[in-house]
Amino acid sequence: MENSGPPQNAPLAPSQALAEAALPSLKTGSRGGSAAALVAAGILLSRISGLVRDRVFAHYLGNSLAAGAFKAALRIPNFLQNLFGEGVLSASFIPVYSRLMAKGENATAARVAGAVLSILFSVTTVIVAFGVLLTPSFVNFVAPGFDGEARLLTIHLVRILFPGVGILVLSAWCLGILNSHRQFFISYVAPVFWNVAMIGTLIWQGGQGLRAESLAIALAWGSVVGSLLQLGVQVPFVLRHSEGMRMGFQTSLGPVREVFKHLGPVLVSRGVVQTSAYIDGMIASFLGVGAVASLAYAQTIYLLPIGLFGMSVAAAELPAMSSAMGDALVSEEVRFRKLQDRLIKGRRQIAYFVIPSVVAFLLIGKYLVAALYQTGRFGADDTLYVWYILMGSVVGLLAATWGRLYSSAFYALQDTKTPLRFAIIRVLLTAALGVAFAFPLRPFILPFLCDFLRLPLPTIPGIQLGIGAVGLTASAGLAGWIEFLFLERALTRRIGTTKIPKKFQLEIWASALIAGGIALLFAGGPMSRLTGNVPVTVFSYDVRPIVVIGVYGIFFLGFTLFFKIPEALAFSGRVTRRFRK
Repeated sequence: MENSGPPQNAPLAPSQALAEAALPSLKTGSRGGSAAALVAAGILLSRISGLVRDRVFAHYLGNSLAAGAFKAALRIPNFLQNLFGEGVLSASFIPVYSRLMAKGENATAARVAGAVLSILFSVTTVIVAFGVLLTPSFVNFVAPGFDGEARLLTIHLVRILFPGVGILVLSAWCLGILNSHRQFFISYVAPVFWNVAMIGTLIWQGGQGLRAESLAIALAWGSVVGSLLQLGVQVPFVLRHSEGMRMGFQTSLGPVREVFKHLGPVLVSRGVVQTSAYIDGMIASFLGVGAVASLAYAQTIYLLPIGLFGMSVAAAELPAMSSAMGDALVSEEVRFRKLQDRLIKGRRQIAYFVIPSVVAFLLIGKYLVAALYQTGRFGADDTLYVWYILMGSVVGLLAATWGRLYSSAFYALQDTKTPLRFAIIRVLLTAALGVAFAFPLRPFILPFLCDFLRLPLPTIPGIQLGIGAVGLTASAGLAGWIEFLFLERALTRRIGTTKIPKKFQLEIWASALIAGGIALLFAGGPMSRLTGNVPVTVFSYDVRPIVVIGVYGIFFLGFTLFFKIPEALAFSGRVTRRFRK
């Protein structure tokens, strides 16, 4: 089945051109360019719209009680959608469906797709019904530290949001169909419509001067409308591939049984990032409502490179690797060599973009947070608090992105048990280390680090307790590295080494650190002499943080070009060529 993207050599949209330039070496033969570039372009647009949504959210709700309640309530649909979407479909359904399509068994593939849709629809209907009835119990898991008004508001919000869970799971099924047919862009850009619905609700209702609690309730309804839009935009494209597809519980069909055979292991292993974030949210609820909101703000930022670079490469490679592993015309040695090459190229691409993200979060994260959120009810102290949480995330950022790629390789090998074992270890470590860092170790480690780094504590009520949220992101990162090292060792034993040269990594680290130092000097020199105020309207900006970030990006690219890093040369060349067209 051909990709319905733009014809070859057609001009790309700016976001797609940048995405393709960022991921130049992962060609798949689709007419619109590389699959990874299409995934990255869709994710880029959806993440940008998500950042805009959070900026508008911060402007109207800040770190208020309503903000913390809404962020906690939103974890349930987000968690279930990500778990079912990336777990069941990305790792269980797509390999089976893609392999059937590669063999030319289109009729069987259509029957499998229909059966999976029927079962998912039935299961999610039951989940939504029980979810609405048992919402107080769910809230006890999502935010066990909430009480009083915060708990009551969270319960009300969850009951409104729960119907959106079923809609988003069906949207994830559409993603599985479209990805299997190499139509990556529309499935990953669809969340833009969900974000747009929420942005519109905030601006419309927030401009009428509603109380924060009432605005949060209106936003929950806007989220449900956005879920319908996210599903609806994909349906016309799915219908192009629906020939022979019929609803029905065809559980006697071998491939259907194979899909659900891997369901249990994949639900845990593929959803581990969401599970870790969920655990962080549970622990954060004991650190105060402001900690829940600030952790969510920080997660929006640090999940950006994970999604844009880790997920885009892993998602684009999974169907291709699955098809390659099912090629009976070549030897196992050849198939493994192809898998090695893909993984090495993928690791290099991820490292080139994620390492500077790590340094940026660490050195100039304050300017990044200010540029995104500092407006209205979100002030300078809120910026400091979110930055500190963001600094904790740098511990495991690279491991999380590489881990996604390696998990995809195991799924392509039809091995779900190995990633499952390591995912369980990561979840357990995340919980244990998170509790330790947030509570007994917090009074000893975090104040010492603040004094050592000469970083002031934000003047926010309850910050002595709330600063424990920094330990949550740092401990999750440590657990992520342990999981990745296990994945790497297990895959090396199976297919051979997939390491990348140390010289390559050192050159990227050096470029990022030097560029970060220059950006800090620039912020303390020319930028510090400029005057400005915190924006008071949602669409007004203080340009100083944006300039500092721009200086960092320009110098990083310049230094990596100086070192003649192939990924930098390819990125620069492709951006130049694309924007000349």
